[in-house]
Amino acid sequence: MKGRTVFVIAHRLSTVRNSNAIMVLDQGHIIERGAHEQLLGQKGTCYQLYTSAFGLE
Repeated sequence: MKGRTVFVIAHRLSTVRNSNAIMVLDQGHIIERGAHEQLLGQKGTCYQLYTSAFGLE
């Protein structure tokens, strides 16, 4: 995908982990936006989904 703009819609968090920008949607609204590490650092919805999916917390 290098050098291209690609939109990926995924339920598996591992699919988007290495993306430049991740947008978390809730009822059609963007509620979080950023890189994977950035979103985990915010400890918001993406963090909650990630930690529950991988049993990290």
